[in-house]
Order: sequence, then C-alpha cells, then structure tokens
Amino acid sequence: MAPLAFSFFFLLISFFSSSSEAGSVGINYGRIANDLPTPAKVVELLKSQGLSRVKLYDTDATVLSAFANSGIKVVVAMPNELLSNAAADQSFTDAWVKDNIASHYPATQIEAIAVGNEVFVDPNNTTKFLVAAMKNVHASLTKSSLDTNIKISSPIALSALQSSFPASSGSFKTELVEPVIKPMLDLLRQTGSYLMVNAYPFFAYSANADKISLEYALFKENAGVVDSGNGLKYTNLFDAQIDAVFAAMSALQYTDVKITVSETGWPSAGDSNEIGAGPENAAEYNGNLVRRVLGQSGTPLRPNDSLDVFLFALFNENQKTGPTSERNYGLFYPSEKKVYDIPLKAEGVTEAPSSGVEKSQVPASGEVSTTSRDGQTWCVANGGASEEKLQNGLNYACGEGGADCSAIQPDATCYNPNTLEAHASYAFNSYYQKKARAAGTCDFGGTAYVVTHPPKYGSCEFPSGY
Repeated sequence: MAPLAFSFFFLLISFFSSSSEAGSVGINYGRIANDLPTPAKVVELLKSQGLSRVKLYDTDATVLSAFANSGIKVVVAMPNELLSNAAADQSFTDAWVKDNIASHYPATQIEAIAVGNEVFVDPNNTTKFLVAAMKNVHASLTKSSLDTNIKISSPIALSALQSSFPASSGSFKTELVEPVIKPMLDLLRQTGSYLMVNAYPFFAYSANADKISLEYALFKENAGVVDSGNGLKYTNLFDAQIDAVFAAMSALQYTDVKITVSETGWPSAGDSNEIGAGPENAAEYNGNLVRRVLGQSGTPLRPNDSLDVFLFALFNENQKTGPTSERNYGLFYPSEKKVYDIPLKAEGVTEAPSSGVEKSQVPASGEVSTTSRDGQTWCVANGGASEEKLQNGLNYACGEGGADCSAIQPDATCYNPNTLEAHASYAFNSYYQKKARAAGTCDFGGTAYVVTHPPKYGSCEFPSGY
C-alpha cells in the first residue's frame, strides 16, 4: 500500500454472504512484523470471527499449508520482484505455478493470484513486465488445468487515474492506457476475471480535509455530492472513488469488466500531519463499510454489480516502514485482541451504525455519546499517547494556543474527572473549535484526533463551537 493520494486494508475475511446481490468482505493478512501469531493460530482466529476469505502478499508454504482444509478461500500474490522473470520466460511461471499453486490446491482453496501489487508506482519500474507476466502465469495455470478455478489480476492504486473528480470524469493516465491498461483489461475480459483496485478514502480526506467532510469519508449521514457530469448523488467517498475507476474503464469500452476492492482501510493511529487517523474514525470507516458492502448491491454507477472488498488489514505490523499510519491499519493487535470492535458477521449489519469503540478504549476515561450531530466534529486526546506528549499539548493549548481552559480548573464544571486525558481533551477541543475546526488544528504532536460524536467526560459536555 502506498500513500499516494488514493491508494487502501486487510479485513476480517468473511465474505459474509447475506444475499446473492450483496457483496462480500474479506481481509488482507500481511506479515511484515516480528510478533505475529503462528499461521495456524491466524486460521483459528479467522474462523472464530466467521471469516471465510483472505488475501496474502506472497505464496509462503507454511501459511498456505495452514489454510489447507480450513474452508477459507485464499488470494495469493506474485511479488513485484518476480515480474521480470515471469515476463521473460514461461518456464519460470510453469515452475512457479507448480511449486506455489498446484502443490497446495485444492486442499488450500486458492481462488486468485494477484500478479504484482501497485506496479505502476513501483520505484523499480516493473510496469513494462506486468501484462506479459500475467499472460504467462495464466498460460501456466492452463497447462495445469487450474485456469477455470483460479483467476489472475493485478491490484492498481487510484493514482493510476488521470482524473477522478467528479467520478463521471474518471480516466486513466494517458501514458498507461495503450502500453498496459488496455492489454491488461483485454486479458481480464478474456479470462473472465476482474480488476483489483486499492482504494483509500483516508488518503483523500487527510490531504483535503478542508474540502472533504469527515462524514462523507466515513459513510455517515451527510448532504451528499451530486456528480455534475451524470447527476448521480454520492453519499460517501468510497463509492465515488470506485465509480471513477468504472468510468475510466467505460471510457475505454470495458464496461463488462468488474472490480474487486483488493485493499481499503483506515488507520487507528498516525503522525501529526495524517489528519483523521485515530481509532474512532477507523472503527467508523470499517464498520460502516462492512454494513455498506453487505447491505447493498453496487455503486451509483453500477447499482446491479455486487462489490467484493478486502479490508486492510488483519494485524498491526510493527516492521512496516513509512509514516505511523502504516503500522496501524490492523483490526487486531498481534495478541489477537481487537483494536476496536466492528460487526464482522452478516447479522451485525442489521444493527445501527456505531463508533465501534468500546468505552474502555477511546477515550479511555470518558465516553462518546451515541447522539450524532450532523456536520459537527470535536477534537479529543488519544489515551494511548505518552503522558509527556499529552502534557506538552495541554500546556500549549491552554497557553500559547489561547484555548479556554477555565472549565478544567479546580472546582470548575469540567475539572472532574481529574485526569490528564480528560483535561487534554477539553483543551484540545477548545483550541480546535476556536480555530473553526480548520485542517491540522487537531493533532498536537500526534496526540489528538477528530471524532464525529460529542465527547463526554463525567458530567462535562464539550461545546461544538465558539
């Protein structure tokens, strides 16, 4: 996953099929960490959650063996570094399919192969190898009589689009169309496969928080956006992003090729400039996404096409490089404890959307009201931040920042509960509201994040404006 203006997460693998028209939800199982459970324990975790679909980033033999006879469908991957060899020599893909696919199938229910990942933004310039590699992998599957049951595709990032707003104007980058997009879509059409798309509304929101409402990004109630090109109304950013890809394919006359969202998610923590990262927003996004996917068929542009989605990710991965968010997309900690609680079974989607954050989590000493106030946001402290950072943020807000901290003084209305997190939350929110909720005014060195429900600590209610 690359934080390139529109790239997205592992999900708990349950393609909980609620009806033939509904989509399915699966999860990405990445392993860039040194503290994860064994693959056998991961299989049990997924089964305990009622999950039946998973996407991997390689063909590790131990992992594939663990999924044997589990009833869980698996998407595997050929890493980008193998594309040049795969493109140059079909004997290479013959051996690769024999050793990594045929040796595990059908005990391990491999359903698809992702040939490369976000190849167009690979710094090693592997784009030129992609289509040839995909063709050779498919030919090798055919030799082994596996082509009917195992599809091939290649996940693309939304940065492959030249235009994405409004969604109806979606188009692929000109330099990609003839060399790779058309040949790839031809192959997907010929083999009855689908285009894998990594879509992350988080990146779009974080970079444009002054223009995109948080409610629109989190599938919450909002006024919606009417597409000026076709008049369709969008009530969430995710649908608009996917329809931009559909529009781009339609412009090239590939209206019969479907899409699977191979990654999407929202980080539960991030750096100070990663606006919107936080456990409450992550729970809102992923929980509401599950409800949306399992509760309706398609997008405004393709209302009759069900949408299959793989959430990113199963675990927080402590050895991933890059910004803090990269290590905090997981639904589970390596201990197998949930980072936040969201519905993962079909019956869960019938329940009203909620934050999914337990009262013992965020905020740790307060609670989030279930009363929604449309269009309003608040700023709260992250209870997981260090005391030193919280104290520094509190000192800045009440001092140089000019926040109104009179209510958290001794004997004042919001002095109790007398905890650093509660006082910091009040001060952070005062500063945030004073600054008219402008982008970047709720971070305090990465110790704060925006929420869409009014926070409440004890009997202290936070104002939503000054």
